[in-house]
Amino acid sequence: MGCKEEVGVLSRNVQDGSMTPEAALEAKLGLIGCSPADVRCFLSTHPPPSRLLPGVEALVKTLQARGVAVYLVSGGFRELTLPLAAHLGIPKDRVFANRMNWQADDETGEATRLVGLDASELLAHAAGKRKAIARIRQKHPYHTVAFVGNSLSDMRAVEAPGGADVFIGFGGVEHREEVALATEWYVDGFRPLARGLARYKVAMIGSGAWACAAAHMMAQNTAQHDLADEFLTDVTMWVHDEDYKGRSLVQVINEEHENLKYFPGCRLGPNVVAEGSLEAAAADADLLIFCLPHQYMLGVCQQLMGKVKPGAAAISLIKGMRVQPEGPQLISQMVRRYLNIDCCVLMGANIATDIAKEELSEAVIGYQNLDHAERFKKLFERPYFRITLLPDPVGAEMCGTLKNIVALGAGMVDGLGMGPNTKATIIRQGLSEMREFSKALYPGVHDQTFLEGCGVGDLVATCAGGRNRLVACAWTKAQLEGNAKSFGTLEAEILKGQKLQGTLTSDEVQEIIKRRAWEKRFPLFTTINRIINGHLPPKYITNYIEGGAMEIPGTTSSEEDHLPACPVYNNIVSTNGANGNSNGNGHVLRWSPVNANPAETVV
Repeated sequence: MGCKEEVGVLSRNVQDGSMTPEAALEAKLGLIGCSPADVRCFLSTHPPPSRLLPGVEALVKTLQARGVAVYLVSGGFRELTLPLAAHLGIPKDRVFANRMNWQADDETGEATRLVGLDASELLAHAAGKRKAIARIRQKHPYHTVAFVGNSLSDMRAVEAPGGADVFIGFGGVEHREEVALATEWYVDGFRPLARGLARYKVAMIGSGAWACAAAHMMAQNTAQHDLADEFLTDVTMWVHDEDYKGRSLVQVINEEHENLKYFPGCRLGPNVVAEGSLEAAAADADLLIFCLPHQYMLGVCQQLMGKVKPGAAAISLIKGMRVQPEGPQLISQMVRRYLNIDCCVLMGANIATDIAKEELSEAVIGYQNLDHAERFKKLFERPYFRITLLPDPVGAEMCGTLKNIVALGAGMVDGLGMGPNTKATIIRQGLSEMREFSKALYPGVHDQTFLEGCGVGDLVATCAGGRNRLVACAWTKAQLEGNAKSFGTLEAEILKGQKLQGTLTSDEVQEIIKRRAWEKRFPLFTTINRIINGHLPPKYITNYIEGGAMEIPGTTSSEEDHLPACPVYNNIVSTNGANGNSNGNGHVLRWSPVNANPAETVV
């Protein structure tokens, strides 16, 4: 409006303290002397894109895509600022600026003449920007507030109580040496700010079937164009290197983009990079995904102690626990203890082969830190893989751990040739014991968790098609056919190097049950454990009430010793006399396995 230089002088007077903001604003309005028509003409002649600096639109869109709230705090006037905010997608209630006072026509009600400054706005007074930030913080308890400004007075919005946490000096409009020297971070445009946004490095610790299926999803997300641009494109995968047909497995994965040994047919993508060194794979990773047999996690955590990036976050896809004298330790608890980082859990009906084929699946992310959970959701979620956030990480992890025991029972039912009614009974009882056992150890676990995808969803899927059901079915059939095989043998034959989790988890859970004398409280868990360890024949899966109530030497809480190294098949005493051959002092079952070699039945 022909007074740019004069307005600039007034702004500098405010900066050097020779003039108050109120006086300068009134003087500016006196110089401008505009009418409503002048404002409309200016906005028409200077549309928002022409008034924005290069890179600001992309930066704002990226921040908003990441869930960052963007505010516009300006010493200018709302009449000129609101169109800019609208173009950038910033809501009106996130704009703090000065406002002009207009005189309205008595007959038409339309503004006709500028009469001065609206003194009710925060920015019309000294320390207005600091007060605006304080109001923002009062209304929204953000963790961190960063303020981009171009003057020393803007810096005071950080130094004052209730102000911003971080100040970024901006010289994109006018370079001010005093600001550049006084700030730790000074930029001459918006593009450097965009480049400075954090991008997270992702590392998968594990390379089995489920790890490969999960890496397949993550690699799709990190490689696709995304406004948020939160993740580095490459996903590092730790692979326990071994020979595969005369070649290093690491080399095979990096050249073929597929784990041909453990999960052939699942394309990992060229941005999944196999690494044979655990420490190298985890180095500088911002997001660590743990997906390997749970019995190996203690060694992995011990090896990574003190070598994980401070501030990193982890998520466990592992279903299992570690039993200690003082009680159980979940995998997420182990990660927190040894690595000193937060750890979410991802649990659900996640059979790897189905996910690799991109069939519809779902999971929950159990969390303590919501920010981390939302970040992992962005990393994993695909159109075919739906994720729900659940503030019950312990409940979700317990579900994922215990369902493998129930799946063994479901496999025994299938191996016995029984129908869906029997399997439904085992699944229903299993879900009930999963809930009761979890709440007995962790009273804060939510009941609703067991109805989520990590509970009944995962249980149904595992009992229908999981590896524990499959191997238990084969084990039971082999017993009945007179060709008994150990679970270890069947694991090698059927799973081709993948690990069976249910038998180990059953032993771990039964150790807890035994120490607390809970055998009758959890009859299905107890019966399944006694069957897999050779203390009961498979047919007892349909009579788990009695199977859990029997007093079997070496397996009940009255015995101080742990289970014997080799299974005991004789001298199984029934407490109610329902089965077995009477000897006058109770009923003794004398069942011998068809395989005479005890070592073949050791799990």
